[in-house]
Amino acid sequence: MYEPIRSKSVHTMAGAPSSDFPHRSREEELDIQLAGHLAALLAVTDEIRALAPSADLDAGAERLGEQVTRLRGGAPLRALAAPAGASADASRLATLHRRAHTLAGRALVVAASRADTAAAILSAERMDAHASAAEAREPAHH
Repeated sequence: MYEPIRSKSVHTMAGAPSSDFPHRSREEELDIQLAGHLAALLAVTDEIRALAPSADLDAGAERLGEQVTRLRGGAPLRALAAPAGASADASRLATLHRRAHTLAGRALVVAASRADTAAAILSAERMDAHASAAEAREPAHH
């Protein structure tokens, strides 16, 4: 009464190897995730540097770039510097520092699960730097 299935199933059994597409190891996936978080942190750091340049941000950006290059095997894309005279109010900078702090935290979690000591230390240092900067730039609420 029923016609037998003649085509290959689109579903695979759990545990059955599939050669239809390449698979990445857990470590490769974590490398990709970590590089993404660090690249996003670098982008926000560059944005902050354009608005409020500092030697600490310059050094942090340089180290972030090195880690992204190591993980991806190529230099990260960088934002162009803002024109001279560009500035931002304290609340904008505080928001950027909070965003950077969050991204550094995500990178720290992935670096720790991957046992990448260099990236974990860098992420923790950037978290501290951005937390301090965000607190210093918070507008006073009275």
